[in-house]
Amino acid sequence: QVQLVESGGGSVQAGGSLRLSCVVSGYSYRLNCWRWFRQAPGKGREGVARIDRAGSTYYADSVKGRFTISQDNAKNILYLQMNDLKSEDTGMYYCAAHNRQCVNLPDYWGQGTQVTVSS
Repeated sequence: QVQLVESGGGSVQAGGSLRLSCVVSGYSYRLNCWRWFRQAPGKGREGVARIDRAGSTYYADSVKGRFTISQDNAKNILYLQMNDLKSEDTGMYYCAAHNRQCVNLPDYWGQGTQVTVSS
């Protein structure tokens, strides 16, 4: 099994920054794709960013140029650096991982960390 535990959320004013972390434990060597999702109040869960084992990244248009996904393979930690935060970035942020390719729903999810951006 794989466990994902997020941290780093909090409250910040618009224009500020936060860095989310996700510690991956268990059979992490089996994973090939890592993702960040978010869910705003009253809305569905949306993909924010992803990175695969080759290091290729993808970002949703709404965060492109402001968010950066990265990982420390030695420590099995996934990061999401969020800059120039906007009120519409408010929501619960989840890290997730796939055993195989970055398609369909992830195989593993974290419990989430709350991000609140005030204008």
